[in-house]
Amino acid sequence: MRKRKGRFLLWSFWTGLLCCTGLSFYYVDHVIPDRINIVRDQEEIVQFPLPLSATLQSESEEVVLGNGSDIPQDQITITRNQVFSLYGKSEGSYLLSLDLFGLIHFKEIQVDVVNTQYAIPCGAPVGIYLKSKGVMVIGTGEITDRDGTAAEPATGILKSGDYIESINGKTLETKEELAEEVSHLEGRDAILTVRRDDEVINVTVSPVTAADGTQKLGVWVRSDTQGIGTMTYLDLNGKFGALGHGISDSDTGEVVEISGGTLYDTEIVGIEKGSIGNPGVMSGVIYYGPGSLLGDIDTNSEVGIFGTAGEKFRQAMNMQPIEIGYRQDVKKGPALIRSGISGEIRDYNIEILKVDYSTSHQNKSLVIQVTDPDLLAQTGGIVQGMSGSPIIQNNKLIGAVTHVFIQDSTKGYGIFVENMLQH
Repeated sequence: MRKRKGRFLLWSFWTGLLCCTGLSFYYVDHVIPDRINIVRDQEEIVQFPLPLSATLQSESEEVVLGNGSDIPQDQITITRNQVFSLYGKSEGSYLLSLDLFGLIHFKEIQVDVVNTQYAIPCGAPVGIYLKSKGVMVIGTGEITDRDGTAAEPATGILKSGDYIESINGKTLETKEELAEEVSHLEGRDAILTVRRDDEVINVTVSPVTAADGTQKLGVWVRSDTQGIGTMTYLDLNGKFGALGHGISDSDTGEVVEISGGTLYDTEIVGIEKGSIGNPGVMSGVIYYGPGSLLGDIDTNSEVGIFGTAGEKFRQAMNMQPIEIGYRQDVKKGPALIRSGISGEIRDYNIEILKVDYSTSHQNKSLVIQVTDPDLLAQTGGIVQGMSGSPIIQNNKLIGAVTHVFIQDSTKGYGIFVENMLQH
């Protein structure tokens, strides 16, 4: 009995040790970024929240390390929350090697040395129109044919999130074009070219003649989407970034793959304050038409929408550009968000409560709380439509608002602006 108990305790000890070691490695891997941007000829102060000691070694003489001494080094040892410095001599991409305890090679960190970048923090609400790349399948459904029999011709063949690119060799751009082609099938099968998970396949769906005499495939589709969001920045070349997260389809939850899109003038006409379990929303009118065009969208990604601003928007954003701040510049404490939710663009006070310096949560790296009494009175905090509102700290553009906490509308998430710039 004693032997068995001893074996069990020994097994428990080693199992616990392995679990702790594994969790420690997982933690370190997630809190230390895989990539850091630093400005050329400028000393950058960096801090890794390490639970243990580590050795950093620069693999190039173009990036030098420091740990408090006046002598630049190519290798330093850091412990726990100790700060250290990075200095980049020349533009380019270089590597740092990180060894735990100075013995176990753990990971390499890419250091990109860049020139100082500037952008205009906008905060302007904009109307967004996106055109999907192909006709997006939302789901399949049941059809009652003219004999009263229920049929589901597309079930098991098409699935939510598919993009129909063509039917019987005819390229499609809109759901109206799909409906038109289906109406002319006259009993013939529909051979559909479908993009699914980055793979293009051909599938065959046999149409059903519905009770009203029309041909139907039994599929719900969408070819465009629209909404209101906030412009984050306008760079010195007229390129913009907005939202800080992708535009997802309301039915599938997936980021919409687009062939293009446009920005339009919008007017905020109402704000519904957030409450516990019910995030608020700002409602507005989007003015479509050539005279209201503000820019062209070419990318919809997990970190925002991007494109080129038109002359009208550039003139409207006649504000002073400020320096871009990178993740190592972001600290817990006071900051500002810029928003035009009241009808005029102005800055509001917030507090940065948490900073996740890793690269594991692209658009949830910051936790922020609205503290400005004016904004709290208007909105209750963060509402839907404020996504993309730029975050400014120490006169640097460091991020954007991305999400609101459903249980507390005064709080929300933010993204590092460098993640948007690297889209």
